[in-house]
Amino acid sequence: MSALLDAWQHRPTHRKVWALALPMILSNLSVPLVALVDSAVVGHLPHAHQLGAVAVGGALYTLVVGILGFLRMGTTGFAAQAAGRADGGALRQVLCQGLLLALALAGLLGALALPFGGLALGLMNPSAALDGLTREFLHVRLFGLPAALANYALVGWFLGRQNARAPLAILLTTNLLNAALSLLFVLGLDWGVSGAARAAVLAEWSGALLGLALSRQALRRYPGRLDWAALRRWAEWQPLLAVNRDIFIRSLALQGVFFLVAVQGARLGDATVAANALLLNGLLVTAYALDGLAHAMEALAGHAIGAGDRLALRRAMMVCGLWSLLGSLAFSALFLCAGRLFIALQSDIAEVRAVAYAYLPYLAALPPLAVVSYLLDGLFIGATRAREMRDAMLLAVALALPVGWALQGLGNHGLWLAFLTFMGVRGLVLAGYACSLTRHDRWFAPSTAQEVSDAER
Repeated sequence: MSALLDAWQHRPTHRKVWALALPMILSNLSVPLVALVDSAVVGHLPHAHQLGAVAVGGALYTLVVGILGFLRMGTTGFAAQAAGRADGGALRQVLCQGLLLALALAGLLGALALPFGGLALGLMNPSAALDGLTREFLHVRLFGLPAALANYALVGWFLGRQNARAPLAILLTTNLLNAALSLLFVLGLDWGVSGAARAAVLAEWSGALLGLALSRQALRRYPGRLDWAALRRWAEWQPLLAVNRDIFIRSLALQGVFFLVAVQGARLGDATVAANALLLNGLLVTAYALDGLAHAMEALAGHAIGAGDRLALRRAMMVCGLWSLLGSLAFSALFLCAGRLFIALQSDIAEVRAVAYAYLPYLAALPPLAVVSYLLDGLFIGATRAREMRDAMLLAVALALPVGWALQGLGNHGLWLAFLTFMGVRGLVLAGYACSLTRHDRWFAPSTAQEVSDAER
């Protein structure tokens, strides 16, 4: 107990945590701002199908880009450990590998996105006007795909170096420039839907170029040379690819859970699915805020593991953990006390509001359950132990599905109980893995991805 108290009372760790967390919280909050501005700008155009095209095209693009979030998470842990070792050569290699992987995946997904978009639109059966404008929007947006994925790698690399100001600059530049150019192109130059797409593409490339410039400046603090020959050896790619593979599987499973919640909610009626969407927006807001602390955990844990510093790791776990718990309890209290106001601000449809009000206690219960998995995801990312994250996610899905099936007779209450079960099991399994690694002092042992690479060498 005294060791935990000493860790919590270490003021420099508190300063490090908030120096990383606050910029990431601010940059995270800029993401929904862009969606609001785009909707407001295009919403002033004369036809409904124009707004629909931006909404549908944007959703398809976000789906394509969103499943590749592992580029950020996978890069963070390796960069943090390289920074902990003060290994300038390894930092350069991690950055180059992340950027090359981003470009390769951009080419592959760019080729697949067009037929995927056409298939998705075919299933939606939209009007001819909406179909044509959506395809036009998506085609233009895909020109920004390499930059969007490069930004993932750059943000992850900077976070690994415990530099949250650079990601803040990249994300704010991208999102605020997107909003400004959208106003100019759509309303000022009257370019319509294609103007919104062009604004996003230019903003993404501007953010990527800024990130590259900042990375060049940052590398001056870490002397070293890039081993170009290593980039041509498969064994050097194995750890990064293994981590990214496991995070990708974990992300697909998570998206599948949210998809099933939406599908089952839709079967319970229009008012129910709409109310669930409003309630899950509360979880989204919570995630945007608490992810800042998870990002801090990624960077500090990875740095401590790279440096072999057990005390620093314990301090990071304690400080990030308690602040995350306090934040989650604050959100729970907010939803309990002001949940009706939160719902009312999102919708004025009486039927939807009434349904949402009935399920507010479930929303209030979510933050303390969800925060465990948020924080421990950050810990495992920093340790480049993605296999545990993958296994915890798959086990949580496997246990929550039969619960959801058994509780179908309870309607939406059963759906929410199954979702809470999923979140709780996910956090418990991750906590079990973390306790085992701590008890056996294995955080500083090679991760599975690194063991595979060493064996192949």
